[in-house]
Amino acid sequence: MTPDAPIFVAGHTGLVGSAIVRKLRAAGFRNLVLRSRAELDLRDQHAVESFFARERPQFVFLAAARVGGILANNSHPAEFLRDNLLIESNVIDSARRHGVRKLLFLGSSCIYPKHAPQPMTEDCLLTGPLEPTNEWYAIAKIAGLKLCQAYRRQYGFDAICVMPTNVYGPGDNFNLQDSHVVPALLRKFHEAKVSRAPEVEIWGTGTPHREFLHVDDLADACLFLMRGYGGEMWLNVGWGEDVSIAELASLVAKTVGYDGPMRFDTSKPDGTPRKLLDVSRLTALGWKARIPLVDGLTDTYRWFLENLGHLRT
Repeated sequence: MTPDAPIFVAGHTGLVGSAIVRKLRAAGFRNLVLRSRAELDLRDQHAVESFFARERPQFVFLAAARVGGILANNSHPAEFLRDNLLIESNVIDSARRHGVRKLLFLGSSCIYPKHAPQPMTEDCLLTGPLEPTNEWYAIAKIAGLKLCQAYRRQYGFDAICVMPTNVYGPGDNFNLQDSHVVPALLRKFHEAKVSRAPEVEIWGTGTPHREFLHVDDLADACLFLMRGYGGEMWLNVGWGEDVSIAELASLVAKTVGYDGPMRFDTSKPDGTPRKLLDVSRLTALGWKARIPLVDGLTDTYRWFLENLGHLRT
């Protein structure tokens, strides 16, 4: 990847895509090919085909996806499956046929079975049932991963896949209807602090464990792998440790400065009991995450406060 190589970051306005753009620019890459959703609908096969034929990017980071938390997945299963399948198949196929030298596909740790052994190794894939609350998204991501493998085997297309754990950070979605747990908690505790609410309600029992990775760490891992990895096996990207949702809520409350009580609504779903990735394969290649959760939450809350006027809420 030379500094002037044309690089397409699909989904560059999203949480992960925007972090990849920041990382690429900081590393000296100056020929980034970027298109907003309004400029290029990745679900439109003809539009994607025309884009690749015209722009001829050499490298592609496929970070575009329809994403959301438990509520969004449960409420819109058809869109989560359909939209992600369309995005993946259109971009991967057009990239291969128009001479892209290398593509990085971003999956998700939700591809692994609900009751997979912890921490989850890459070999856990397809060894058991998925978590029902996000199976539609998970199935689409598994399909994208397998499409990359199939194109590598049949066409020799250099497509690599990374499976990040729960990602958070600046640029996140803070809409309580479809956000993930970190931005949802940050917004809830912030609003409770401002309104002096007597308590904060949290979905579930608080007992599930989750691993969290700052988005700038993920972007760093993606560039590291794009530059130096060419294997068919997908690679987990995570912090390597997890916390309970109750512990996370306490950390968020402390970060925001809210000192009221928390109430756990046990009528709401917990999701997967635990999701911790085994990152030994990536560590062996020489990469490790660097941003601790406490520092990452502080950074994300600072960004939230600075961007209150134009958040995705």
